Amino acid sequence: MADVLIVEDKASFGEMLKTNLEDSGFVVRWIKRGREAISLFRKEKIDIALIDLRLPDIDGVDLLRELKRSDFDTTFVIMTAYGTIEKAVEAMKLGAYDFLTKPFDVEQLIVLLNRIMEEKQRYYENILLRDETSRLLGFPKIIGKSRCIKEAAGLLEKAAPTDTTILLLGESGTGKELFARAAHLLSPRKERPFVAINCAAIPHDLLENELFGSEKGAFTGAVTKKIGKFELANKGTVFLDEIGDLDLDLQAKILRVLQERSFERLGGTFPIQVDVRIIAATNKELLDLVKKNRFREDLYYRLSVFPIKIPPLRERKEDIPVLSEYILKKLKSKKYLTPSAIKKLMKYNWPGNIRELENTIERANIIAPEKIEPQHILLPEATGVEGEGELPKNLKAASKLGQEQAEACVIQQVLKETKGNKSEAARRLGVSYVVIQRFFIMPGAGLEPALPIKGSGF
Repeated sequence: MADVLIVEDKASFGEMLKTNLEDSGFVVRWIKRGREAISLFRKEKIDIALIDLRLPDIDGVDLLRELKRSDFDTTFVIMTAYGTIEKAVEAMKLGAYDFLTKPFDVEQLIVLLNRIMEEKQRYYENILLRDETSRLLGFPKIIGKSRCIKEAAGLLEKAAPTDTTILLLGESGTGKELFARAAHLLSPRKERPFVAINCAAIPHDLLENELFGSEKGAFTGAVTKKIGKFELANKGTVFLDEIGDLDLDLQAKILRVLQERSFERLGGTFPIQVDVRIIAATNKELLDLVKKNRFREDLYYRLSVFPIKIPPLRERKEDIPVLSEYILKKLKSKKYLTPSAIKKLMKYNWPGNIRELENTIERANIIAPEKIEPQHILLPEATGVEGEGELPKNLKAASKLGQEQAEACVIQQVLKETKGNKSEAARRLGVSYVVIQRFFIMPGAGLEPALPIKGSGF
């Protein structure tokens, strides 16, 4: 519910408003002086401020002007017993949302405040939707009957209803974001935003702006104020994927959010208070990074309050049949896997984990006419012998196929060593990130596609 500040010097009226608004579910603070409001705004984030025009230390319009000059994201409603058209016009020009003349119906005020919060929510949701237009959310399903996946899901169920920081550990493609979304939807914050950001996918210069936002004029090109992900997620959950890739100065800012629940926008001069739950994920050994001075020890212990290890697919192969069936259902396919096809899936070690399984099943579903046989499942082991695919038509084609398969195998091996970190794999192989990504769409490479499949989630 919204945080409402009442700035009213008359005790009886201020107390009456506070009591009625609290009874309606608002979180209310009441102060009697305008200068106190200025001080409070520099420390905390306020959703709505009800300001009396006649205050003992400052005129309400002057107070509004002072606060709007700092560009706070608060909605202002002016109250007065001495309302005039001139004052109303002046307040509205300064950015007040509405103007109420005392005495007014408290029920009418409550309706107004609810409308303001609905509009704010739609505004923030629209910003989030613009960032995630290609993402199909839905309720996440953790599929599997193996002991290790049940243990991980059981730990998640225990931690989800709390505000405890969760650290998800696992290789790329094991479903860390799915676990994070499930934790959010099983928490009291489920009606508030879930904001996910991949720390490895955004360059450092842009990442700070994405996380914390920036003020107008903070840097070249900052022509307007930008609201960061932490502000958008207020009262909700922030999921920081691949947090092991954060550089040290951004780690310090994340630590401040965890400790003080506040941060400053780029170019900002005052702290912004936020109430967010942080869920982090990594495919790296953070303690190793701590020893190498590449990850802050204090941040590590703040994040690892409740670690959950998500097992790789090779450790839960008994889940492959049910996972494959779920993937086919999600594809709305009427085809099915034959026992020999399932046997082939069970023999493979799945370095790309569930993402790789999903993409393999989708390719097989496209290739197979009615039912999915072993020859429809394209994996690095499928080299064209024993009826598992057609041999090349000529030596030139055979040479090209052999080179592609050899390169894919090398990439697979390096990705295993880097635990799915494509940027690190590219560095080790001495090639660009694009070269690694290209092999993620090569038929038979056994890797995830360059573009995410809509609705993916395990």
